[in-house]
Amino acid sequence: MHGGFALYFWRCRWGQLDVRHTPIRLVIAVFVSLLCGPALSAKPNFTGEWKMNASKSDFGTLPAPEKLARTIEHGDPDISVKTVQVGHQGEVKTEFHYTTDGKEFTAKSTFGEIKGTAKWAGDTLVVETKRSVQGAEITQVDRWTLSEDGKALSVHSVIQTPNGAFKMSLSFDKQ
Repeated sequence: MHGGFALYFWRCRWGQLDVRHTPIRLVIAVFVSLLCGPALSAKPNFTGEWKMNASKSDFGTLPAPEKLARTIEHGDPDISVKTVQVGHQGEVKTEFHYTTDGKEFTAKSTFGEIKGTAKWAGDTLVVETKRSVQGAEITQVDRWTLSEDGKALSVHSVIQTPNGAFKMSLSFDKQ
C-alpha cells in the first residue's frame, strides 16, 4: 500500500483527517461533488405546453400530422401527457398518466389498451410500450430529451411492427 494513502486511510478511519496531509486532488474532488452533486443529478422537468416543430420532425414512413400538441404536467415521478393530433384520421386526443420509476402502467387509446413503463436513463426518459392493433403486437421505445435551455423537447422513437421496425423523431417547441 502506498505510504501516503495508508496514512490518509488511517487518519480518516480514526476521525483525524488533516486536510494539510490530504492529496489536493481528493480535496478538490470532494468539494466539487458536494457543490455540484445536486445540480448534476437533477432530472429534466417536461412540464409545459408543447407544439410540434414540423421542420425538425421526421415521421419516417408515416404521414406527418397537420398539428401535434402536448400538454405535459411533470412532478417526478408522476407525469401526465395530453396530446391533440390532427391529421388524415381527423382529430385524435389521448391522455396518459404514468410514473418515471419503471412501474408498469396501463392506458387506453383509440387503438386499444397500451401497457408500458417509463424510467430514467441519465437525463433521458425512456418510455417503452406494447399494444395490440388488429391482432398485431406493436412495441415502441421513446427517448425523451430536453434541450439545455428547456425550450425544446425531442422524442426519438423506434417502433417495432410485424412488418419490421422504423424510426421516428418528433421535435417540440415550448409555448
